[in-house]
Amino acid sequence: MERIIFHVDVNSAFLSWEAVYRLHHKGGRLDLRKIPSAVGGDMAMRRGIILAKSIPAKKYGIHTGQSIPEAVRMCPNLKLVPPNYGLYEKCSQALLEILREYSDIVEQYSIDEAFLDMSASAHLFGGAEECAREVGRRVREELGFTVNIGISDCKLLAKMASDFEKPDKVHTLYRQEVPEKMWPLPVSDLFFVGRSTAKKLFSLGIQSIGDLASADPGLLRQHLKKQGEVIWAFANGMDFSVVERVPPPNKGYGNSTTIAFDVTDAGTAKMVLLSLAETVAARLRENHVRAEVVTVGIKDCNFRSVSHQRVLGTTTNITQEIHAAACGLFDELWDGSPIRHLGIHTCRLQEAECFRQMDLFDETDYEKLERMDAAVDRIRGRFGIDAVKRAVFLDTPVDHMSGGISREKRSVDYSRLEID
Repeated sequence: MERIIFHVDVNSAFLSWEAVYRLHHKGGRLDLRKIPSAVGGDMAMRRGIILAKSIPAKKYGIHTGQSIPEAVRMCPNLKLVPPNYGLYEKCSQALLEILREYSDIVEQYSIDEAFLDMSASAHLFGGAEECAREVGRRVREELGFTVNIGISDCKLLAKMASDFEKPDKVHTLYRQEVPEKMWPLPVSDLFFVGRSTAKKLFSLGIQSIGDLASADPGLLRQHLKKQGEVIWAFANGMDFSVVERVPPPNKGYGNSTTIAFDVTDAGTAKMVLLSLAETVAARLRENHVRAEVVTVGIKDCNFRSVSHQRVLGTTTNITQEIHAAACGLFDELWDGSPIRHLGIHTCRLQEAECFRQMDLFDETDYEKLERMDAAVDRIRGRFGIDAVKRAVFLDTPVDHMSGGISREKRSVDYSRLEID
């Protein structure tokens, strides 16, 4: 059977979803997609970066990850709106519901992207391109936003195709079309080629994807190690990955947070680490796994980053134990510089049912700690994450559960905003 893979990508997702919500639910008349506009973080919380931008804003050189002050200097009339991840999750689920009507093999690649294996069903809708246009039409008419759809016989080329001309387009990129459609593109456009990799390739005289495809794999391996082999294969349209309806299990769990103020004392830093340990450990328990390795990362006020990891004596998902390990790592790492950003990451996961290695000299009642964590999880699951809070966080500016999508990004009070 001929493989037919779709990659569906929402055009300017966060901004499009915000625009549609304002137009259809908040009485707005101005379509954010048609003016220079962007979704941006909270500068007061030091999260002031561009999260999504409109196509007109892109013409001014504005890009995702750019600081808001820099973006405003490039486009003084830029319309900025706050993020609303609660809305984005609902829009994403609505999109997936439509996609699952066309294939029973759908892989959510990110909040605004999905792969569909249409090999067994595209012919039911008149063929691949006809089906893709119908999907695009339904999303546009039923949900109000637009998508680009790339079609190929592998995931990589389908994803590359969906990045061609936007918005609201259907593009094909089959293997026989690679020399004509993909090789002339800049090598920086290839999936898995980031800025630093692109710089190395430029220094080797590799400017286009075609140059990369014809390059010596040995030379690429020498300069880029394993990644060199991977991107050479990608440049030649080689990808044998399958669309996975069930995502593979996580190899690690972590959270980090940018703090609204510079932290200059260890006590406050360890309180932030506790708030991160709360969320990381809760995610481990939710997925019934324990971690053996804990890593702590610190970014200071000058944006210098350091990290260190520790292998624990036994696997754990206990909040207190992860926090203790994080504090030990912090004491080894911190040089006293004001702290801007902290993170905790865990890896080397095992099933939660595994046994704990006992320590003759450790008198900690781990079973009691596990029961306490489980009780807290149940209460928060039923009544919300603020239903139970450690006393140490009372009357402090530190959120008791930090990391991931920050609290202020999960919802927006539109009564305080001027909707044009």
